[in-house]
Amino acid sequence: MTEISEEGAGFPGASQGVPYGTPEAPRVAVRGEAVLEFDPELARIGVTVSARGTDRRGALEDLTRRNAQALELIKSYGDAVRKLSTGTFSVQPEMSDRSRRERVNAYNGRVRLNATVTDFTVLGELTTRLGDLELTEVEGPWWGLWDDSPAHRTARQQAVREAVTRAREYAEALGARLVALVELADLGAEPAAPPPPPYPAAPGGMRGYGGPAGPPPVLDLEPQRQTVRAHVNARFVMSPPRLD
Repeated sequence: MTEISEEGAGFPGASQGVPYGTPEAPRVAVRGEAVLEFDPELARIGVTVSARGTDRRGALEDLTRRNAQALELIKSYGDAVRKLSTGTFSVQPEMSDRSRRERVNAYNGRVRLNATVTDFTVLGELTTRLGDLELTEVEGPWWGLWDDSPAHRTARQQAVREAVTRAREYAEALGARLVALVELADLGAEPAAPPPPPYPAAPGGMRGYGGPAGPPPVLDLEPQRQTVRAHVNARFVMSPPRLD
């Protein structure tokens, strides 16, 4: 939390010893809020490549080949993909339930890729082409804003203006005026609801098992508007009210 304090700034009743003001310099405490909607700036997708085989080396080779195909496809979109990273990698033996000995039926391998797309015109094509790859699962998109997006600054500034307006209205109702700002507490700008993890390991999604030749259909994806909230607490000193 960011806090700005102007205690002792040269106006009556501004010392720390009088935290709630005086009759000559009363204080008014208000809350400023802003709720704004913005177009998303990015879309995150998760890609899981799988392989399964009775031979461990064969499963690893298939997994390596399919991972390379997925990476090559994603990278072919150039600047449209802002971020690309490998999340997790695993190879697990599948044991036989009927055998009393350590008998392996098969080996299962998985690689998780995370991609952040900023050009939404290619997003539908990219997701369906990835889903068309052999044993490849696609999840998402999860729409969002960058951490340093101007949208957050816009919401915070509007919340501050709302706090000043509200405090001025209270003062004017008493025939007074605002004299000085005593405290401004930034409670943060945050999405309307807690966002899901960037790449949740959820079942389902679009999975390719290999199919007829030819390009897959392009999925029409509609970007989801993002709600940004900002809250501030503010305290002001106002002139003596006229109560008669």
